Order: sequence, then C-alpha cells, then structure tokens
Amino acid sequence: MKILLLCVVAVLGLALLCSDGNKRPIRGFASSYHFDGEKFYNPTLPEGFDPTLLDILRMLREERARWPKRVPNLGNPRLEEELKKGSAALTFVGHATFLIQLQGLNILVDPVWSERASPVSWAGPRRVREPALKQDDLPRIDVVLITHNHYDHLDMDTLSALSRRFSPLVLAPLGDGNLLKSYGINDVIEMDWWESVKLDYHTQITFTPVQHTSGRSLFNRARSLWGSFFIKQDGISLYLGGDSGYSRHYLEIAERLGPPDVALLPIGSYLPRWFMQPVHMDPKEAIKAHNDLKAKVSIGMHFGTFQLSAEGFHQPVEELKEALKEGLLAGGRFIVLNEGDTFIYPKDMGTVSLR
Repeated sequence: MKILLLCVVAVLGLALLCSDGNKRPIRGFASSYHFDGEKFYNPTLPEGFDPTLLDILRMLREERARWPKRVPNLGNPRLEEELKKGSAALTFVGHATFLIQLQGLNILVDPVWSERASPVSWAGPRRVREPALKQDDLPRIDVVLITHNHYDHLDMDTLSALSRRFSPLVLAPLGDGNLLKSYGINDVIEMDWWESVKLDYHTQITFTPVQHTSGRSLFNRARSLWGSFFIKQDGISLYLGGDSGYSRHYLEIAERLGPPDVALLPIGSYLPRWFMQPVHMDPKEAIKAHNDLKAKVSIGMHFGTFQLSAEGFHQPVEELKEALKEGLLAGGRFIVLNEGDTFIYPKDMGTVSLR
C-alpha cells in the first residue's frame, strides 16, 4: 500500500507539470447558474463542496482490492447491422467508451484507446483489458461526445487520431474548447447544461446535468464543466450518462426530455463511499437513476478496465445482480454487456440478460 501511495502521489505531482489543461481561471461563463466566476460547481451539493488534497491522500491510503493484470474481451461486435428508423446499435468498447450507431449517424462517446488514463504514458491507472474494438475497425465517425475532461474520459491521443482520420464534430463541455483546439481539433462546440445541437432534421443532442467534477491537474479542478448527453432521433432516444453521483438530475431529465429508450449508466468506481458518493454512483444508486429516468433498458458501464477506486474487479456487476434480485428495479431492464458486445434496440429487447 505504501508503494502504491508513493506511486500515485508521484503521478499527481507529474500531473501538475505535464497537464495539458488550462491552469488559469476561466472567465466568460457568467450566464451559467453553476459557474461562480472562477469555477463550475454542483447546485445539488453543499456550497463549497471540494475535496482537499488531504482528502485525496486519505482516500489513496484506503485498502484496495487486487485486480487481475490482464483480462480478455468476450464480446462479439455487430457493426454492420442495418438500422431502420427508431433503432440503434450500441457497442461497448470498454470503461465509458461506446460506439453508438443510429440511422445514418455514427457517434463515439468518451473515446479512450490509450493504455493508461493518465497525463503520462508510463505511470497511472493502466488497462487490464484492451479496447474491445480496434480503431482501424471503426466505421466512419461523425460525432464525438465528451462528458468531461478526466483522463479516463478525455484522451487527447485518441481524439487526435480520430480527428486526423474522420474530422468528426466534437461536442464538449464549456471550458474544454481551448484544450481540444490546442491539439488541432477545431470542429468543436462547447455546451452548457440544457443546450442543444441539431445535427440534422432528424437528430438533436442535448447536454444534460450530472453531479460530478472535472480537472486534469490539481491546479485546474472544476475549470471546465461536466455533464451527460441526451440524443433524440426520429422514433428513439438515448441517454449517455458519463460520470455522476446520484442526484435529482435524473428526475429532471426525464421530466424535460422524456424517458429514454436506452440509458448508459455508470456502476463502478464507487469505493470508499465517504469519498466517492458525491461523484460516483454505486450499483443500487444506478438502479435508482434508471427508475427516475424511466428508461426502457439501462446498460451498466464505467467498470472493469481501469482500477480507479477500492472495489474489487467483479464487485460492481455482482452488486448489481444482488440489487436486481432484491427487486429494486421499478420497471424496464438493467443489463451489463461483455466488452465488445453490441446491443441493438429494439431488436434485442426480448433476449437481453445480465452477463
């Protein structure tokens, strides 16, 4: 544990030197009700909520379960499915990365293909499984969605490669535009909560609230926004949840935009609860979020690739299974895919099950 703590502290120190984020206060977002002139904040958390460096160091001293060093992917992607109006194919690449295929549109969510979720390539959280799709196997990518700028969600090496190959439109939270453009990614729209972008006559994407935070070093925490995305296309709606603690946002999203057909909800990185609860749901809270959204089917994600917290490798899925056995699901279904599997809505609704 002492060796682990020293290694993590070293990486935190390197993050201060190597971070590619903006270290100066961000101005110009005065119209945002969740921006105080210096930082963004969560209206659903107590005023001034902000874990200190001592809190972080205390968290890092918590006992952590031992994860396997390498795990194979077992899924079978289906990327050539013919999609009709009202249908979608969602392929689980790993962690929070999904390929979303709609009629005439391909979207990547939080694409991370790097070996580590870290500011440096030789230290920090390392993959225990490869991405379930190779970048060379991707179809044309039209849009990339970034929920926030933590390294396990915003990977500049991956984004740069995607930009060179596909030149996709990138939708990102307020405050991340300068970082993206500094890497030559110029087709960027920064979004505030509840703002929408209409991609075509049939497709609208809305940036929706979550209870989380941001930062790529200790010097630029909460200097950019965080959130989730709600996609509406003729006959179908998808909610892409990013990272979040449980909050009233899910009820509000359903009230404003309607229940989604499919929701992607995080179920991992939740221990120790004294530190993680405000910003990461556990499996039972993910079920509460599903119930609030009134989703027809939710798919668990944000687990099983990078060890970012104290729980065991299998723990999120096992706890989700137990919570479902307890009857906590109010309606619909909550499933977990193997990395590489493709869920096709509504075609697979009659056959889905928890892995």
